[in-house]
Formats: sequence, C-alpha cells, structure tokens
Amino acid sequence: MAKLQMKLGMFYWPGSGQHMAAWRHRLGAPDFDADINKVIKLAKLSERGLFDMFFMADSMSFWRGGLDAMSHDSGGAWIDPFTVMCTLAQHTKHLGLACTSTSTFDKPYLIARRFAGLDLVSGGRAAWNLVTSGNKREALNFSLQAHVEKSRRYRMAGEFAHVVRGLWNSWGDDAFIRDPDSGVFFDKDNLNILNHDGEFYQVEGPLNVPPSPQGEPVLIQAGASDDGRELAAATAEVVFGAQQTLAGAHEFYADVKGRMAAYGRDPDSLKIMPGLTYSVAESREQAEAELEELQDLIDPVLGLALLSQRMDYDFSGHDPEDQVPDIPVKAQGESRAKLVNELVANNPGMTLRELYKHFARARGHGQVVGTPKDVADYMEEWVTEKACDGFNMMPPLYPRDLERFIDLVVPELQRRGLYRTEYEATTLRGNLGLSRPAWSPGGVRKSGATAE
Repeated sequence: MAKLQMKLGMFYWPGSGQHMAAWRHRLGAPDFDADINKVIKLAKLSERGLFDMFFMADSMSFWRGGLDAMSHDSGGAWIDPFTVMCTLAQHTKHLGLACTSTSTFDKPYLIARRFAGLDLVSGGRAAWNLVTSGNKREALNFSLQAHVEKSRRYRMAGEFAHVVRGLWNSWGDDAFIRDPDSGVFFDKDNLNILNHDGEFYQVEGPLNVPPSPQGEPVLIQAGASDDGRELAAATAEVVFGAQQTLAGAHEFYADVKGRMAAYGRDPDSLKIMPGLTYSVAESREQAEAELEELQDLIDPVLGLALLSQRMDYDFSGHDPEDQVPDIPVKAQGESRAKLVNELVANNPGMTLRELYKHFARARGHGQVVGTPKDVADYMEEWVTEKACDGFNMMPPLYPRDLERFIDLVVPELQRRGLYRTEYEATTLRGNLGLSRPAWSPGGVRKSGATAE
C-alpha cells in the first residue's frame, strides 16, 4: 500500500523570514517588504521544491503594538498580498497562489471577482484564505469605533463564503460559446443569477468573470476556536492550523473532520496543514546555534509587544525577566491564550523573555530543530498519525532556510515515499488532491460532498 503523500505550502511573511528578527540578521535583507523581485525568487524556489502553494497572510492595520514597538518591527508595511499573487502568477507555472482577504471588512462580490480573476489568469492556481480579522485595531480603519463581536463576525463569514461560492458558480463550464457565426456569445441556460437575500448580504449576481480550469478557487480557513472549527467544517478545503503538540494536532484534526458529516462533506475534501517552523542543518548543533543567533536579535520591546498583541493582554509594563502571569482567556484571543497557559503550566517559572523567545521561534506553530532526518521524522509522524495532511512551512530566514529545506529535507521525504517527485497536475486542486467542483444550476458548485 502506497504511503500518504504530504502537502506543503510555503508561508511567506515580509521581513526577511518568519522569525521576527530575521531582518536584523547578517544574511537578512531588510527591504524584503518592498522588493517584489526577492519574493519572486522565493516563489521560484518553492516551485523547485514542488510545493503545493505559496501562502501570504495579511492584516488591515499597521498596528501590532505601540508606536515604539512598531518602529522596531519589520512587519509594519508590505506589498498588498493580492498584488503579490498576481505578480507571481506570471513567474510560476504550477505553484498555487494563496492569500488572505477579510470577510469582515470587504464585500462578497469584490472578493469573488478578484479571486476568480486570479484563478483565471493563473490557469487555476488561486486560493482565498478567509479570515474574520482577529486584530481589533482593524475596525478603526473602516469607520467603526469597536471591533465586530466575534460570534457575529463568524456568522457574517459563513454567509459571506456562501455568497462568494454562489457567485463562483455563476457560469457553467461550457457557458461561453463565443460563436461569431451564430452571434451567440454565451448560453443563457448555463448561467446562474444568485439573487441572495440573507441576514448580512443582498447580492444579485451573476459574477462577470468566466470560469477557470479548476472550477473555482480553493477556500482556506485558519480559525482554531470553536467558531473557527465549525466554519472550517462547513466551508474550508484547506485549514491552516496552529498546533504545537502531536496530541493537540490529533485532537484538532479529528474534531474538525468529524464535524464535516453534518454538512454532507467527505473528510478527505479538507486538507489540514498546520504551520511548521524549523531550523535544519547537517548537524543538530549547527541548527540550534543558527536558531539561537536569531533569538538573540529579538528586541525586548518588540518581544513584549508581540505577546500583548497575540494574547490580547498588556505586557508593556513588565520586565522581560518577570515570570509569566496567568493570562485571562478572552474571546478575542481565546485559542492563543489557551496554548500559552498550557505551555506555562508545563514549564513552571517561565519568564516573559523565555516566552517571547519561544513564541517568536514558532509564533504559536509547531517547531523542529535538527538534521534533515530529524525534520523528516517529525513530519512523517504527524502525517501518519493523522494529526495533519501536510504543513505550511515557515522558514526563519530567507532564502537560506527555504533552500536548506528543499536541498536537505525534500530528498529525504521523497526517499521515504512521503512527497511527490513531480507535480501531478496544472491546477492547485489537482495537486492538493481536491475534486473539481461540478457546476450546480441554481446553487453552489458541489465540492467535497459525501458519497451517496
């Protein structure tokens, strides 16, 4: 019996690497936030490594803490992710193009139109990461004095996703006849007019973009709270998780996939791909030393600000050598606070410096440090134990650590039969092993349905 082959995404974040101090490293490039040519090189590297997709997160706010902290942060400004993906479409052939757009501060028609257009021009390689905007400062940029309450955001997101998918279902695959002799440009019987009238959105449709080779873009979701898990079970085709332990990942995997039956969905139609940061070298000693070199470059003001933003708890008045207090679990940062309280309980006496170093090292995701065998062992265990279907890789320093992974770890995974040796398809769906949704007159395309 053939082994399951894992799926991989390259998670790009501006700043010369996923590590918050990467831009200060002697091998770093401080202008990564503004130089598209550097991003293009990363995407081409990712395609050489046969990655399924190139993923970019986003925020609708400059702020991730106070101004003093922000002035030390390379993540304060970057090129709009959608613009990046449109550019990368012209420089890659197989790599999926995935980026974040918020459902809380955007409109379903605009999201549907943008991503359908990207999907068409890329030959069927687009993916939309649906988020509800966890950063409460984002609301201040959209004429709101307070952030939208969490349960309302998720109700909005569920309806938003339904509308977007309904708009993506506007045209049957053979709708555009384009016959000069008959004068018929499209077949009106292969057209759906949505006429959606819901709790939050009223959208007539249809979408004015022709269908793409993969039917519709892949839908990604990243929430870990109960509301996020339910939304993922109902709508997502890829989940970007944030699990730090095998047991926690196994629980998340079983829970989310277990919820899918209520929506008539096959669990195999959802790929769970948690983030994984790593430091890999020929020896464990070298891998540890290179990571510690990055850790020592973290500015304490920025480290405390990172904790404040992630936990929705103010650490600004604390000394980095203070012990970590018990963090209240609020709706705003529920899943992150629970993870940190669990970590501190297992490490009595942990200081804030130790915590922000730990968090900066992986930003709440899984982490592995060592040789190519160590990294491959970790990844193989998670996939074979049904804790995930693959990973979104988070190289600490660009391009060094992405090159290391491709040159050292990928061949090891291939030797074990755990990773492809060539792309299987030209579309993102095809490479992820997701079915192409069939056009559904009067509804949404049927994707991930359970067998009759």
